[in-house]
Formats: sequence, C-alpha cells, structure tokens
Amino acid sequence: MRRSSQRLDTRESPHPGLSFPEFVIMIAALMALNALAMDIMLPALPQIGDALNILRDNDRQLVLISYLIGFGGAQLVYGPVSDAFGRRTILLAGLGLYTAASVGALFSQTLDQFLFARLMQGVGCAATRVIAVSVVRDCYSGRQMGRVMSLAMMIFMAIPIVAPSIGQVILLVADWVWIFSLLLVAGIMMLVWCALRLPETLPPSRRQPFSPRVVGAAYLTAVTTRLSIGYTLATTFIFGVIFSFISMAQQIYVDIFGLGVWFPVVFAAVAITMSVASFLNARLVGALGLRRLSHSAVLLYMVLGFLQLALGLSGLEDVGLFTASMALLMACFGFIGPNFNAMAMEPLGAIAGTASSVIGFVTTLGGALLGFAVGQVFDGTLVPLGSACALFGTLAVACVLFAENGLLFRAREGAPGTKG
Repeated sequence: MRRSSQRLDTRESPHPGLSFPEFVIMIAALMALNALAMDIMLPALPQIGDALNILRDNDRQLVLISYLIGFGGAQLVYGPVSDAFGRRTILLAGLGLYTAASVGALFSQTLDQFLFARLMQGVGCAATRVIAVSVVRDCYSGRQMGRVMSLAMMIFMAIPIVAPSIGQVILLVADWVWIFSLLLVAGIMMLVWCALRLPETLPPSRRQPFSPRVVGAAYLTAVTTRLSIGYTLATTFIFGVIFSFISMAQQIYVDIFGLGVWFPVVFAAVAITMSVASFLNARLVGALGLRRLSHSAVLLYMVLGFLQLALGLSGLEDVGLFTASMALLMACFGFIGPNFNAMAMEPLGAIAGTASSVIGFVTTLGGALLGFAVGQVFDGTLVPLGSACALFGTLAVACVLFAENGLLFRAREGAPGTKG
C-alpha cells in the first residue's frame, strides 16, 4: 500500500509541469544557494580579511554573519508577501536581488561596501528559503512533506560537502573575488530555471489579504501555536551549534589542528554525514514517523554535545576525535532538521508563507546570533564550541518537551500533526 501511495504522489503531481524528481531537485537547489553563499568562502576568510584590512581574526566571521543577518531578517517579510501575491513572482524578485548583490560584492572597494553587499545577498536569498518551504507545504503535508524535505536536504547537503573544496580550488588558481563570480553564475542559473519551469503553487483562492491586521494575526498564530513555536525554538538552538561550528571551522582546523589546504576535505567529511542521515530519514520517516526519528536524534544530540564539551575541557586536541564527534552531531541534524520543520509547519498550512517566514526568521537569525556570540569568544581551544554543543543541545530537548507537553516519541492526543 505504501509503495502504491508513493507512486500515486509522484504520478499525480500537485505541481503541474514539473515531475516529482525535478520538483525535489529544484527545491534542493534553491535551499543549496544559501549553503553555497556560506560555505564556499570558508577557505578564503584569511585572504578576505587581509584584502579588506580586518585586523582581528574573529572579526572575519562578519563576512558570514552579515549574510546571515540579511538572510534571517528578510524572511519575516517574504512570507506574508508571498501569501498575498503568490510564490513565483516573489521568488524571482529575490533571486534577482541575490544576483545583483553578487555583482556588488565583486566590485566592493571597502569593508563596509562588501558587508553591505553580503547583507543584500542574504536578503535576496531569504526568498529562496521561504518560498522553497512554502511551495513544499502548498503541495504536501505530514509525513509526505517530511519525505520531500528529507530528499531535498539529502541533495542540497552535497553543497556544504563540496563548497569549501571548490573555494579552495579557486584560491589555488585565482583571487578570492572569483568566488563571487561563481555565486553570480549560480544566481543567474537559478533565476532562469525557476522563471522557465516553476509554476505558481498558491492559487488566488488560497491567498491571504495583505493588510497589517491580517499579517499581524498570521504572525500571532505562528508564534502562539505551541507545537510550532516549540519546534521552531528547538531548531534555533540546533542551528546555534551549526553556525558556531561554521564560524569557527576555519580557525579550528587551520589554527588549532594545522590542516592548511586540507581543511575543506575534513570539513566535507563532517558535512557528508548530514546528507547520509537525510537520505536515511527520507527512507525511514514513512515507516517510523517524524517523532520517533527526530526525538531519538535530539536526545543523542544532547549526549554528544556533552561529550564534545568533555573533549574540549580535557585539553585533548585530537583532530580525529573532534571530527568524529562533530560528524555524529551533524548526522543527528539530518534526522532533526526536516522533521522538526515539517512538524512546525503542520498546523499552519493556511498561512504557510507567513509561517515559513516566521520559522525561518527565528531559526536563522536566532541561530546566527548564537553562533556569532560563541564565535566571538573563540580562544584558540575547543571549549567554546563544546560549551555551545552541550548547552544548546539541552535547550533544544527542553523546547521539544514544551512543544509536546512533556511527551516524547508520540504526539499528545488531539494535537495537530498526530500522524507523526
């Protein structure tokens, strides 16, 4: 019966004109545009810092954080706008802004100009995150939405795996500004693909009026729905760990472990575990459910966080142990991210765009600020990152317990999305 249902979902496409595989790949590529804008420049942070006269090593993280602030903050706007005017036009406008900002970054002469261009890149790319999730919610719900998100994440996770290596290869043959040429090309390709192939998934009959009262009510619904806000905050803390790791990865692997140009290879080994876990999640979520998989993963995440803290406090700076520990943490995220997102969105289908924007705003901006705070106290040891892993993992579990009224592995009776 399950195989028949999956074939039916693929055959009777709720997104006319796109096959199921192309739909998943397009959603993954839209999500991957953000990962590319983040991870491809990790090997280039020292060169960017030198070129733009960034004096403190920790301040190089501004190259990442300025982008994340734009990416997180703008999501709050895209949601209600797309709920009112449809997905397609807003997405194309965001991709256009991302492309224009990539040109601005190429020709920046000062640090302020460069950071502003990065901010605008984030603002433009925020549309891809909000619209991608909204389009999936327009077409699917429940476990099937979790399956689609897992398949998309499995594909888009290839970008964090290969992006630093691509950046390192560019640096071996050219200046760091060529990295932004690649981002420009990627933006143009996505703009053309979506303009030619992506249909509108939100018909006029399901659109929300664009007014302060309606938008305010939708925001209020998104932040007061217990299930949604609980899983949103849990994801925020998980993102706090991920952004802490990303912001410090170059310093940890190059400054502490002395890996030099081999840093992208080890970073890829960590990132690939998320892709593998997302693949397994897509295969297992239909049989085991959203909660069994994600709740088990978040509990393991918390335990691994304390192990990472113990490693840091012991002073044992072993690249193998550290990488293995982070790889397991990232693997847990493969079971947490898509399922938490699906459960947060489940009761908010009527305001999917606004809900997606609120969830994206809180998780991305909150996670970025947490990651920036941890990154700024980097002291040449593994203790700051280990502390973040333990603390944020514990808080994520607490948020899940709040969302489910103290229950784990099964939904409380009468809750939205009880099929998970």
